[in-house]
Amino acid sequence: MTKMIVGLGNPGDRYDKTKHNMGFMALDLLAKEYQIEFKMEKTFIAEVGQFFVNGEKVFLVKPQTFMNESGRSVQPLLTYFNIEPENLTVIFDDLDSPVGRVRLRQKGSSGGHNGIKSILTHVGTDHFNHIKIGIGRPKNGMKVVQHVLAKFDKEDAELAQNGIFKAVDAVKYYLENNDFTKTMNKYN
Repeated sequence: MTKMIVGLGNPGDRYDKTKHNMGFMALDLLAKEYQIEFKMEKTFIAEVGQFFVNGEKVFLVKPQTFMNESGRSVQPLLTYFNIEPENLTVIFDDLDSPVGRVRLRQKGSSGGHNGIKSILTHVGTDHFNHIKIGIGRPKNGMKVVQHVLAKFDKEDAELAQNGIFKAVDAVKYYLENNDFTKTMNKYN
């Protein structure tokens, strides 16, 4: 059974380490731990890495379409590699959770997240695994767009990094145990 782990974010140095790139940061850490490199797949507008866990192929995917068009990369990759949505896991930032809090769900709505909205539209189902990493709500009257495209302040940076570590641990546990329900019970 092949699995796909997608981390959401925006490409380019301008967005590096911003709150909206929590998915990219988690995938970069996963790639480092599994000692794999991403390759740009122009056909799919995505950086893709692959490896095996317990004899099962796993793809790590960072869509390069910009956040709001993430589904344009994800859906064609699922089709090309013949992966069912139930074997898709998407890691992304969550405004509605405190910084660093990790929440896992087996399905769900976009909750206003444009990257997830795009995936839902293109894939046609909400039956895929969600791993949300909290980035908190905007402070001091800051607009949501400014908030998600900003880097973490010193006070929140460590909490955010801990959230990334926990999300990566959850993915590794899921891949080793092949059971997302069991993973949710352990990490929620």
